[in-house]
Amino acid sequence: MVPDRPTVRQLTAPASLGLDTRASFRQAAVTALEEMPEGESRLVIDLSATHHVDSAGLGALMLVQRRAGERRQRVALRSASEELRFLLMLTKLEDLFELEPGKA
Repeated sequence: MVPDRPTVRQLTAPASLGLDTRASFRQAAVTALEEMPEGESRLVIDLSATHHVDSAGLGALMLVQRRAGERRQRVALRSASEELRFLLMLTKLEDLFELEPGKA
């Protein structure tokens, strides 16, 4: 019998997702993915308090998405800023993530 494990987890991203915070963020996200069952699980990354994402932060998001894909899991970005949405569009990465509006 498979133990009950959550199929949706939320992870709050730091205020600045970049060179200084990417490793700890990536580790927290990978740990969250590994704690959920493979298959239809979903990790929601809450970006409502994140004001800056640089290329290192974008790389961390990509690595999290890759790990999720290996486990047949999905990653959603909640409350992504217009700047991040534009960056995802420019780099043609917007289709890799589910984009969710923030909670009202």
